[in-house]
Amino acid sequence: MAKTIVVKQIGSPIRRPAKQRATLVGLGLNKMHKTRELEDTPSVRGMVRKISHMVEIIEEKG
Repeated sequence: MAKTIVVKQIGSPIRRPAKQRATLVGLGLNKMHKTRELEDTPSVRGMVRKISHMVEIIEEKG
């Protein structure tokens, strides 16, 4: 079974650079308090790290 992480959006993309908004969309997040279960890969971890002020990792599975 592949490792997964559950990511929750806690910050608004309003008044943020376009790159950060695009990263949110790339993770599948677009509304406050929305959660997504994503595969735990280095690319996803890097995206989360770049916008760590707008998302939080709720749970790690696997």
